[in-house]
Amino acid sequence: MDLQKDIDKYGKNVKYYREKLNLTQAQLAELTNLSTNYIGMIERGKRIIKLDKILKIANSLNTPTSKFFEENK
Repeated sequence: MDLQKDIDKYGKNVKYYREKLNLTQAQLAELTNLSTNYIGMIERGKRIIKLDKILKIANSLNTPTSKFFEENK
């Protein structure tokens, strides 16, 4: 298991599902009560994110948590 690969995959999927809903980073930040900078760092794979924040993001994007760890096109 490569932790950085999983972090990168998660971040790319956050961006993918966020854009699919036509949300900006600022809008997602507001929905999750996280900072825009923090959302950007997650999407770039620069943050290790805790479970509570993973769940907040998944709920805000109406997406099952498991989808964030799958390969996307």
